Amino acid sequence: MNHATQAPDADPPLTVLWRDEHLVAVYKPAGWLVHRTGLDAGETRFVMQTLRDQLGQHVFPVHRLDKGTCGVLVMALHSDAARALSQAFEVHHTRKHYLAVVRGWAPGAVEVDHALRPDDAPPDAPVQEAHTRFERLATLALAPEPGQTAADPRYPESRLSLVQAWPSTGRRHQIRRHLKHLAHPIIGDATHGKGPVNRWWAERLGQQRLWLHAATLELPHPMSGEWLSFSSGLLAASAPGPLPGPSDRQDWQVLLQHPAWCFDRPSP
Repeated sequence: MNHATQAPDADPPLTVLWRDEHLVAVYKPAGWLVHRTGLDAGETRFVMQTLRDQLGQHVFPVHRLDKGTCGVLVMALHSDAARALSQAFEVHHTRKHYLAVVRGWAPGAVEVDHALRPDDAPPDAPVQEAHTRFERLATLALAPEPGQTAADPRYPESRLSLVQAWPSTGRRHQIRRHLKHLAHPIIGDATHGKGPVNRWWAERLGQQRLWLHAATLELPHPMSGEWLSFSSGLLAASAPGPLPGPSDRQDWQVLLQHPAWCFDRPSP
């Protein structure tokens, strides 16, 4: 069994967080697709194909993260494990924890029970139950520089919140859509946010990206049933200096160390 190892050099490499003979947990970089899809015909970076080449064996997807989302992703290493893990996700027998940077000052704590219709479904398709628990960790306010306006010109300053999210169902784009429902879309969300606001923050944060991070994932082992907990490493990082490994994990670390954050509770 191999814990917290770095995958062999590749172009580009994936970081292997945990591996045994049944499953592997990796750090998915932002901008990567989990597998090939006709919706992104021009994309060339796929976790499934890259990981297959790095490990020298077939891998089986059992869940997915959006292209713009980075963090913990699990894949099975044989078909029996794939069936067991897929079933765990299907019946919501997993625990997922995310971080997001959102527009405005979000509520301190809120439960969103808001059913969602699949993105590509017709308007008369039935909705599916969807539930997410949110908790605000910190707020940040920046005043515009002289001669400039705030992200939203109606307000004298631009505000962000750092929130935690625990989805108990797994609908597509669930966290992004629930935060839009709260009127606090994720910064960098081109679909559910506002372009001018996203561009304003991209200039100041130095990144044009979706600020959504899959921090931890807990699930039962497909063979033994033992509960496993996988972490991206972001929440556990307390030492000064850049985090080793994926560059977008370092981007998050830099963002969380911005001096303007006012934390409601101890920082992650």
